[in-house]
Amino acid sequence: MTSILLIDDDKMITGPLAHTLRQSGYQVWVAHNGQEGLEMALTHNPDLVILDVMLPGMDGWEVCKSLRAQSNVPILMLTALGEEVDRILGLELGADDYLTKPFSARELKARIRAMLRRIALDKADIHPKNRKLVIGDIRLELDTRQVFKGDQPLSLRFKEFELLSLLMSRAGEVITRAELFDQVWGTDWLGDTRTLDVHIRWLREKIEDDPGEPAYIKTVRGVGYCFMPPPEKDQAQ
Repeated sequence: MTSILLIDDDKMITGPLAHTLRQSGYQVWVAHNGQEGLEMALTHNPDLVILDVMLPGMDGWEVCKSLRAQSNVPILMLTALGEEVDRILGLELGADDYLTKPFSARELKARIRAMLRRIALDKADIHPKNRKLVIGDIRLELDTRQVFKGDQPLSLRFKEFELLSLLMSRAGEVITRAELFDQVWGTDWLGDTRTLDVHIRWLREKIEDDPGEPAYIKTVRGVGYCFMPPPEKDQAQ
């Protein structure tokens, strides 16, 4: 049974949320402060940690940083802070995703499913370290989440990396918009569907020599997108 540790001091949230997750088939542990949560995470080794930012004593930022230094467990941060800088801070400290309060149980479960799918794919990989994707002059270091164009490092947002790694892992294959949303944002994504197109545009601006005439990320109108490997002669050069 997949196990989840929920760390939040608001019992009005943790009670119903834990009940909902248990009904969905998860084993759930609950901690109501940062220190207790950190100790439970290291003791119980959950498959996923849901971590609120605003905690008494040791706050969520500190828990995230301490936990990441000792464990690779996926961390989904909950925050009532809508500022981009706060979300970025969580990701930089080692969180894998974030969710802004208030949120629905449906959206949370969608995020959990998406994160657990990525975990399953990672565990299925036969190469435990130094995993990478290299196509043309684009290189993804999957373990360190670094991206390079030639020798030049690129700075990608969290979802940009997720999107690019999915496209590159299935290079030459057309991936539908629905599947891209499912794999990167979660099946029950309720936001603006143009989010995908915006992220594709951002990626093209970073990896393409001419974003207006993309060589790698091709649009398949009415269907989705495809990451095209360069011709064999280009790869051999």
